[in-house]
Amino acid sequence: MKRLLIPALLAAALAHAADETPLDALPYTPSLDPTVMDRSVDPCEDLYRFACGGWSASNPIPADQSRWSVYAKMANENQRYLWGVLDKLAHQPEGRSANQARLGDYFAACMDEGAVQAAGIKPLQPWLERIAGLKDKRALPALLAELQLAAGNDRLFFGFSSGQDYADATRQIAFASAGGLGLPDRDYYLKHDDKTAKVRAAYEAHVARTFELLGEAPEAARASARAVLATETALARASLSKVDKRDPYKIFHAVDARGLQALTPGFDWAAFQAALGTPPAQARYNVTEPAFFKAFAARLKAMSLADVQTYLRWQLASSLAPALDNAFVQANFDFYGQALQGTPQLMPRWKRCVQLVDVQMGEALGQEFVARNFTPELKAATVQMTDEIEAAMARSIDGLAWMSTETKARAKVKLKAIVNKVGYPDRWRDYSALAVRRGDFLDNVVAGNVFEARRQLAKIGQPLDRGEWSMTPQTVNAYYNAQMNDINFPAGVLQAPLYDARLDDAPNYGNTGGTIGHELTHGFDDEGRQFDAQGNLRNWWTKKDGQEFERRAACVADQYATYTVVDDIKINSKLTLGEDLADLGGLILAWEAWKVHVAGKTLESRDGLTPEQRFFVGFAQWDCGDARPEALRLRAKIDPHSPARWRINGVVVNMPEFEKAFACKPGAGLVKPAGQRCKVW
Repeated sequence: MKRLLIPALLAAALAHAADETPLDALPYTPSLDPTVMDRSVDPCEDLYRFACGGWSASNPIPADQSRWSVYAKMANENQRYLWGVLDKLAHQPEGRSANQARLGDYFAACMDEGAVQAAGIKPLQPWLERIAGLKDKRALPALLAELQLAAGNDRLFFGFSSGQDYADATRQIAFASAGGLGLPDRDYYLKHDDKTAKVRAAYEAHVARTFELLGEAPEAARASARAVLATETALARASLSKVDKRDPYKIFHAVDARGLQALTPGFDWAAFQAALGTPPAQARYNVTEPAFFKAFAARLKAMSLADVQTYLRWQLASSLAPALDNAFVQANFDFYGQALQGTPQLMPRWKRCVQLVDVQMGEALGQEFVARNFTPELKAATVQMTDEIEAAMARSIDGLAWMSTETKARAKVKLKAIVNKVGYPDRWRDYSALAVRRGDFLDNVVAGNVFEARRQLAKIGQPLDRGEWSMTPQTVNAYYNAQMNDINFPAGVLQAPLYDARLDDAPNYGNTGGTIGHELTHGFDDEGRQFDAQGNLRNWWTKKDGQEFERRAACVADQYATYTVVDDIKINSKLTLGEDLADLGGLILAWEAWKVHVAGKTLESRDGLTPEQRFFVGFAQWDCGDARPEALRLRAKIDPHSPARWRINGVVVNMPEFEKAFACKPGAGLVKPAGQRCKVW
């Protein structure tokens, strides 16, 4: 007898099967899809459900994901497409460029699971031997530099790299930043509620399991895990919260070399920097969290040499676990994927390999993506929309009754100075110094980590490259950089169903226009407004105007603080305020730009929706999605974005244009009295 699957399970099964083959071309989904709407819902009560109520039924969360959304699905489709590109480069070596050879050989080494399994822990052994050979703490700085380069992150006590000087954005200086934690937020170490305690216990068990994989007996492994937790807890206790880190003044502490050394008497910064290959006595450093470094020095003094070695072994093995054999990969997933985020199943190997290539050679891979998927016409249309939205922002500034003429003039100077980057960099990254070998997967990962770390360190003391991007062209995302004062829209986010050249303007302005407005508004949100037109941390507001901004921003924070994430967890609106302000300001700007763009045109209703309704449904459908409860709990702690439903409903409740578009009656769920609406820009 055949086993019948219910539709959702059948869809999931088919989606999983489809994931097992690469794509020859990116699939098409319209930016406004009437088939995923739930028209039984009153949009005046819940626009998100009206626009997206049927999306999850046809797009269940895949087993290898903790959450699923329009963005995540697009990213997955981009990965499947790039899988095909990389597979061809790996198996057809003739005629490849130098970058194509690197891409193909790296991907081939990653996909050779048999070789990785046969190697076992052997590729990690030289690093473990270096740790075992540590004779005293005076030798730690040089060893730590090597390990940080290899691991490619801030997991080993702290982070050290380059960054723009907050006081002078044209200068690139050394940054020493807090780190050293294996859990994603300090609260996991410090809070004692049942759910947090359960996660912490699972983490300790995971750390012990990793030590067993490194060869320790179970009892010794448990003791090692306790030692690691003690050190990480001490570091967490001295770390700033994620809310505090949103305040640039709290993470800007300029010191010279003597000032840096004074924070950590038992740690030789000159030896550390010499081992990194950077000049050991910079004139200027930014120590993002001085209290953390004092706590690091105290903890280091209290630790035995054996405890230091135990901590280093754990952080190194954990950082490189995804590039080791299946036992390490599975143990890493069991905690970070399953226990922490509720993901049932490990990603297939091809997907993990594509992601690694994206991380380590993303612009080389981006050249392949752009050449096939990003036309000059698409770039021109996006640039035009961006120009229109910036013009709407200029008109908005002019019309602000609460802002003085003096501050308006400075705001418009900043607006005019914003650089718009669309699609891909003008100059591609040079990977010629990155050596890749076809048969050495872990060595390739380490080489990639070292390459990127040294690339960043080499910026210290050098002129700023304002053309650089912080995302790869294939990324389904966008961003604003306050110190660069630029907005960046990779080619990956300018594809259907986010930007859809086949459809009318209304959903495109609601969707992509809202995204452009969102990133532009970040330049004037509670963080971005603290940086001037050149990207310097400088107060360019009059005192009264600053207070008026904060009063209006507080309206948004108070509104979002009432929304529930999951269980009894409310949105931490102090963490999400910047994104919530950008969501609201961005859609208002997109609406104004759309109205100017279509002025004088005859607009038609489609799919039973007026043009104005299509604008708002197009906006809502950019964020159709779902998430597992564990992922929602995690993201409530660490994600500066509100959950999808509130990113839609929380915006339109403040827009009288929405009420008019759907003829909402007073008292409806998404109708606020005029005097209670929030608006900043």
